[in-house]
Amino acid sequence: MVTGLQPLVDNHSGEGVPVFAVGENGKLTDDVVGYSRDCSHKTAVSYFYRSSRDGAFHPLEEAQNDIDKVTVNGSTTDFIVRLETGTINRFFYAIAALRGEGESADSPNTSNWNKRLIYQFRGGVGVGRRQGNISRTAIVDRREDQLARGYAIVYSTANQTSNHYNIWLAEDTARRLKKQFAALYDEPLYTVGIGGSGGAIQQYLLAQNAPGVLDAAVPLYSYPDMVSQTIYVFDCEPLEYFFDVVAAEDARWQKMSERETVIGLASREEFDHRFKILETAASLFDGRYRGRAEGASECVQGWRGLVPLVNNPKFVHFKKSYADSIAERTHWSHWEDLRDFYGAGQDGYANSAWDNQGVQYGLEALKQGQISVDEFLRLNATIGGWKAPEDQAGERLWFMNGDLFPVQLSVWSEQNMNLGSLDNPAPRNVASVDAIQGIYRSGHVFLGDVEIPILDVRHYLDGELDMHHSLASFASRERIRRARGHADNQLIWMSHKNYNPVDEALDILDHWMQKIIEHPELGVAGNKPVEATDRCFDSSGNVIAAGPGVWDGAWNHKPDGACMQEYPVHSTSRQMAGAPITGDVFKCALQPVERAVAKGSYGNSTAEIIAHIADMHRIFPDGVCNYNEPDVGRPKDRLFHAGGDVIIAGHSVSADYRQLSGQIAAETEVQKDEVEATPVSVREPEVEEK
Repeated sequence: MVTGLQPLVDNHSGEGVPVFAVGENGKLTDDVVGYSRDCSHKTAVSYFYRSSRDGAFHPLEEAQNDIDKVTVNGSTTDFIVRLETGTINRFFYAIAALRGEGESADSPNTSNWNKRLIYQFRGGVGVGRRQGNISRTAIVDRREDQLARGYAIVYSTANQTSNHYNIWLAEDTARRLKKQFAALYDEPLYTVGIGGSGGAIQQYLLAQNAPGVLDAAVPLYSYPDMVSQTIYVFDCEPLEYFFDVVAAEDARWQKMSERETVIGLASREEFDHRFKILETAASLFDGRYRGRAEGASECVQGWRGLVPLVNNPKFVHFKKSYADSIAERTHWSHWEDLRDFYGAGQDGYANSAWDNQGVQYGLEALKQGQISVDEFLRLNATIGGWKAPEDQAGERLWFMNGDLFPVQLSVWSEQNMNLGSLDNPAPRNVASVDAIQGIYRSGHVFLGDVEIPILDVRHYLDGELDMHHSLASFASRERIRRARGHADNQLIWMSHKNYNPVDEALDILDHWMQKIIEHPELGVAGNKPVEATDRCFDSSGNVIAAGPGVWDGAWNHKPDGACMQEYPVHSTSRQMAGAPITGDVFKCALQPVERAVAKGSYGNSTAEIIAHIADMHRIFPDGVCNYNEPDVGRPKDRLFHAGGDVIIAGHSVSADYRQLSGQIAAETEVQKDEVEATPVSVREPEVEEK
């Protein structure tokens, strides 16, 4: 709940949290006056003004002839914001807009509203079971520039992914909150989403799953969705453990740039990552932390600590918010949060969608001669995966669980890994196909089927090893192109971190939306303004390059465009193992090693692989990935409907598919491989009885 506030009493039978009586001094007493099961709070209205003295917002009652002015709808008015807060769907919400002429708290006036609504989304990684919290900084300070231009803003803690990742819950709350807004003000001309990271994911998924909730989107620091990020992120710690500990004697892995050939994600030779001090302290007790490689990779700086949060049912960083008995019996993981979609096994734990069976880590590096066959074999024999949920132990990261005993420190969580050796290869993780199908069908995977205008904006942070790497925008684009035959409704803007192009993005989207409203028969792409192009910016906001082709690169098999040369993208461990840029193959189709050899999958290393075929069979007893086949877990039936109309800004717009529906479906079915005869020196493995 919000600090200092109590929820409303809704029962006297002991269900939920206790509500205490307030004493004469305004402080809570020990007397319980009832209980709150739904954690609802009273609706409240406050007014804040921006001061001309310090540029900050203050409660209106504190004004001292210092109220700033803004010009909206052709008139100059006081910069005073009406902020309404309360609870909808058990989550806190906020509605903010400029105060209208002669309005009262109970009856807002629309005179200073530009008839456009921004839906604010926020990010983070959460595993549910939290209401979240809210403050005026969550909306008034964050969207100051847009409020000054007359936009109204809505936000709910249900649309902050640090609280949960249930897109059904996010959608349901968004619909309710928009109705609350319309009841207070009016139906907006259009609604545009804005928000970063998990806030961007929600926009992509809502655009796909719930046409009409958003009419346009500005995803910031985007990913296509959350669950497909786990595919490569869960590789990070096993790979880093291999380089840091298992192969510590190998001087080449002391160079971070060498690791990039396997991990794919960005790395830097000189970089003081956020675990540096922790590791230095741990080295006094644990020799594994001595003589470590200088620098870091995105796995360390960006993603370290995420696997426990998402995957370990015994770990939660807000455990102290619960009674010990509840915290101990609750399974804390992303899989459990969406248990209704992933399903559960007989062990009582939710199923996982993570799989690395047959994944050949470092395959591209092997083909290019960057690692030897011996290194390739050792790496893949060592990397197993993550233990079953019932076998996982607690975490040993100090800042996550408060355990201050240095000997127990593990930055890799290797106590929860399955690890092996060349003599005894580690077993790989095998995901539940039902779980993968369930998460596909539930709408938690971005398929690319979106019609609305999307302006994907990000600062270029690859060089800072930030988790919000630029590759993700192109993964989304390729999913859109695959689903619709084009991605003309998505723009990608990237800038130096010192420049924020959000206002420019909103202006272009406003022009785009007005054209759609005037000529809905032309559709989204048909109404695209001439200035709506891909582009990149420097630190001062100057456009480095704009237009078609500026983002061409290896990802779409074309020479690097001007923006790609300025802001190059990196890769992931799965792409370095042969997977496509879309990054949405949860469970690869398997093929015998001999088939992969016959197809030339190992390049110049083919002869050496044949010489080590027995090792390959032990490491990959079920075969290796064939990324020319679709995801085994993706449902075979259609997950979206080609054709028909969608409602954008209250107008019926024809869906723009550039291929016939049959061709769209066929595109996901990759052409079967033409395989040469298997070399006589390689024998097919015997089929085992199941």
